Amino acid sequence: MNTKYSDLINQTYYFPQEEFKLNKDNLQFHNIDLMKLVEQYGTPLKFTYLPQISENINKAKAWFRKSMEKNKYDAKYYYCYCTKSSHFEYIMNEAFKNNIHIETSSAFDVNIVENLLENGKINKSTYVICNGFKRDEYISNIARLINNGHKNTIPIIDNYEELDLLQAEIKGKFKIGIRIAAEEEPKFEFYTSRLGIGYKNIVSFYKKQIQENDKLELKMLHFFINTGINDTSYYWNELVKCIKVYIALKKECPTLDGLNIGGGFPIKNSLAFEYDYQYMIDEIINQIKIACDEAEVDVPNIFTEFGSFTVGESGGAIYQILYQKQQNDREKWNMIDSSFITTLPDTWAINKRFIMLAVNRWNDTYERVLLGGLTCDSDDYYNSEQNMNAIYLPKYNKEKPLYIGFFNTGAYQETIGGYGGLHHCLIPQPKHILIDRDENGILATEVFSEQQTSDDVLKILGYTKKV
Repeated sequence: MNTKYSDLINQTYYFPQEEFKLNKDNLQFHNIDLMKLVEQYGTPLKFTYLPQISENINKAKAWFRKSMEKNKYDAKYYYCYCTKSSHFEYIMNEAFKNNIHIETSSAFDVNIVENLLENGKINKSTYVICNGFKRDEYISNIARLINNGHKNTIPIIDNYEELDLLQAEIKGKFKIGIRIAAEEEPKFEFYTSRLGIGYKNIVSFYKKQIQENDKLELKMLHFFINTGINDTSYYWNELVKCIKVYIALKKECPTLDGLNIGGGFPIKNSLAFEYDYQYMIDEIINQIKIACDEAEVDVPNIFTEFGSFTVGESGGAIYQILYQKQQNDREKWNMIDSSFITTLPDTWAINKRFIMLAVNRWNDTYERVLLGGLTCDSDDYYNSEQNMNAIYLPKYNKEKPLYIGFFNTGAYQETIGGYGGLHHCLIPQPKHILIDRDENGILATEVFSEQQTSDDVLKILGYTKKV
């Protein structure tokens, strides 16, 4: 009988896969022996596999290059990294090895941009796309960046007032973009995104406040769908509306030459994940090309702002199953040595799925379980109700420790979870390690941050004197 955990995975999915394979009965991720990591660093453990960041960036650039050549699309493509997905320096250092650009969301982002400039990670030719609702400090920081000579900074106008606020602080002429307020899917509680300016108002806004203003140069129309780039009638309908606005605006504004289609590429969240990235890009480029040719306007340069796609597949978390609680005749709870709420908050907040696999004991028999975290919160769990499929793992055995991994967790989890701060029920932040390869493919690991101590937490809470 096929009762081993490895049998279950093999009969359910195509396995091994590009990033996952077995070494005897232990899981390897990008040829990283995960049990060796556990033996060296312990659990709970977070890790970032840095080479995956560059790999995904270069995949996307190649897809767009191929599509533009295929469609004879005579314009440029600019890959921007969406910083809010992960602001950490080690992420930026890896991402900006690849001649890309940057998108910001708030005031402190600009301080990061200035640090990157100072340290030569980016330069004066790097586009800095400033999105988001702009409060006073964000306005001032954008102005400082432009006034100091970074002319490829493009603040994206989110509301009518921002034009006056920017002009009051920026010296001389500067570039701007306008964000379209996309219409949301019918199932949403509201009809139109709170971000941006409505489709029908953009051309009139340009004519009234920008066209005759010698200080402003409109360069970009920005478009983003909250549900991401998906092959649905909703996405294609919104894209077509956006292209129509671009064409109407381009006929009034010769300086307009950029269309920002935002982010939204999905990342792998299951071993059964399927998504044809090349097809989607081909269709987007083709639709823009056809519409612009018919309207007899030049096709725009294309900007994207991929965040999760850039960093998501680089991250992972490993936990030990501490104990099993048999709560009734059907429900077995495997308790991990951390908390889902604090270390993978999207599993709790938005019911997000990640790839979850056993790290060891693949040749043991399996059982159906629920996964529980350490906090005393009833919502600190990861189960089949939230995640569509039942959870199966090698059978719990007190004498044979079991480790499990969650993969492709690299976007948003650290900042949403409150990196370096307080966590629910004071569950400590796990140790985090960075994994890289040299030019010969040799792995190297280093500790980015140790697990939080009681002293760390007590200082935050004010129980000990801050130095």
